[in-house]
Amino acid sequence: MMELSNLRPAEGSKHSDNFRRGRGHGSGNGKTAGKGHKGQLARSGHKKPGFEGGQMPLYRRLPKRGFTNRNSKEIIAINVDALNRFEDGAEVTIDSLLECGAISKCGDGVKILGNGELTKKLNVKVSAVSDGAKTKIEAAGGTVEVI
Repeated sequence: MMELSNLRPAEGSKHSDNFRRGRGHGSGNGKTAGKGHKGQLARSGHKKPGFEGGQMPLYRRLPKRGFTNRNSKEIIAINVDALNRFEDGAEVTIDSLLECGAISKCGDGVKILGNGELTKKLNVKVSAVSDGAKTKIEAAGGTVEVI
C-alpha cells in the first residue's frame, strides 16, 4: 500500500548534486565538462541577469515613468456605514476591524470616512477620523479616539 511515509522518487530520476565535472576523460565528464566548445556559456562568470547579448535590454528600452515617494504612508479608508456590523456599545479598533473582515490589511493606519449612516453606539479607536465621520459617531452616542 502507498503511504506518504514511504514515497520515493522514481528509479533513475534523481541525480546527485555533488558530481565532479572536468576531472579527466575517464570520469565521463572531462575536457569541456558539459559546457560545449567556447562561447559565452562556456566561460566562467557568464551572463548578467537581464543581459541580452548586446541588444538594448528590456529594462533600458522601457520608458521611465512616475515617481514613488519614500515618505508616503498607506492609509486604509473605511466608511462609517461599515461600522454597523459591530454590536451596540462595542469597541472598534484596527484589530477588531481586521478580525471582522471590514479591512483586509492595516497598512500604516486606518481612517474612518463619513459616507453612510451609523445606527449603533460605538467606541472608535483608529489612526484618523474625518470631521464628518466624527460628528456621525458622536451623534449616535459613541466616542472617537485617535491613536
